[in-house]
Amino acid sequence: MKYSIRANEIKDNEKQQGENASHLRGFATLIIGDHFKISNIAILESNEGKLFVSMPRYKSSDKDEKGANVYKDVCNPITKEFREELYENILEAFEKAKCADKTEEVKSQEGTEMPSFSVSVTPFEREGSNIRGLARIYFEDCFIVNNVSILQGKEESLFIAMPSYRTKQVDENQKPVYQDVCYPITKEFREKLYVEIVNEYEQAKEKNQNQTRENAEKQAESTEKQQEKEATPFR
Repeated sequence: MKYSIRANEIKDNEKQQGENASHLRGFATLIIGDHFKISNIAILESNEGKLFVSMPRYKSSDKDEKGANVYKDVCNPITKEFREELYENILEAFEKAKCADKTEEVKSQEGTEMPSFSVSVTPFEREGSNIRGLARIYFEDCFIVNNVSILQGKEESLFIAMPSYRTKQVDENQKPVYQDVCYPITKEFREKLYVEIVNEYEQAKEKNQNQTRENAEKQAESTEKQQEKEATPFR
């Protein structure tokens, strides 16, 4: 998979407060084929002084055995080989950025062609919500993006919302501003990706509806046979 990495060091006067702030040393951005960007990849330092990579995460509704919140990756490598390659390149870019005192870029391979991908979709409806499903994007079977939302807009139209995080900023109506974590950066790839997600959603929704109909028919048939059996007098 062709990609590039941009990394920068966090200066002392730029360090943030909150979770992992004391261990935060820098940030990296992954750009897949010049068409899809993953931001907010954290570079942290352990208590032993070793640097490691932490992919963007979100707070799930799950709790661990101690009752603490469970955080899950928004996106991550899904093969050991690619994870080791990617994290090594991220740390390499970070070390170069430290030495040069600027943002550094590392490329895996030259090339700007559109990356190959596949999507999987889980349709569902939640009362009071306009969410109609969640999608996952698989890039060349080595990297996955989770928590892509399929939303219903006005006039029954569907649109896609990429994974995002809440910033400290507010808009003119004093509502929180959200920033995308993973998103397509070219019009061509965005259109291709979003069409694929919507098509997969429609197919998965139709499959679920057919399965629900078949289950209902089987249940009705089973109920009818049971009623006939109960109505037959003993001989």
